[in-house]
Amino acid sequence: MSKNKDSINAKLKKINNFHIPRWQELPKIDIYLDQLVSYLETYLNPYLGSEDNLVITKTMINNYVKQQIIPAPNKKKYNRDHIASLFVICILKQVYSINNIAEFISYAGKTTKLVLAYNQFCAEVENAVFAVFKGDEYEIPADISIEHKLLKSVILSFAHKLYVETTFLASIPSKMNDKNKSGQ
Repeated sequence: MSKNKDSINAKLKKINNFHIPRWQELPKIDIYLDQLVSYLETYLNPYLGSEDNLVITKTMINNYVKQQIIPAPNKKKYNRDHIASLFVICILKQVYSINNIAEFISYAGKTTKLVLAYNQFCAEVENAVFAVFKGDEYEIPADISIEHKLLKSVILSFAHKLYVETTFLASIPSKMNDKNKSGQ
């Protein structure tokens, strides 16, 4: 088996462990920026990150604060609201612009309590990722609210992109992949 196929198989096995911490699993105490980056990387880098493409950095977080995508930290510490918002941002920025994500977060905040919206987001992301990777159907029933339909649709686009990157794009030799990224 080739090195690329081994790498793809390893990533596919990792997907079985894909988990986003629910609200009650997030740190109960406020954390500093370095701790926040490390925490997010622990959960997301195995699936979304690479040496060339970091999922999150201190600079990114500072920019999200400056752009008022997330609130400013309190005495340089970040709480559960920040952490939950950053998980959503890190996942959705794989597919959507930060402006679109800010709109999604704002919309969700107007329709549902943050704790409920975040836990539902986590569950839906995991369900969509597992369904797409197993080749199962991830249904978007017609009889659900427009908010839930939007959430499922947004998340399904992420799951499909993750699948394509993990299975197909990872198998393309890196020079070819670099050409595609630069638009040549």
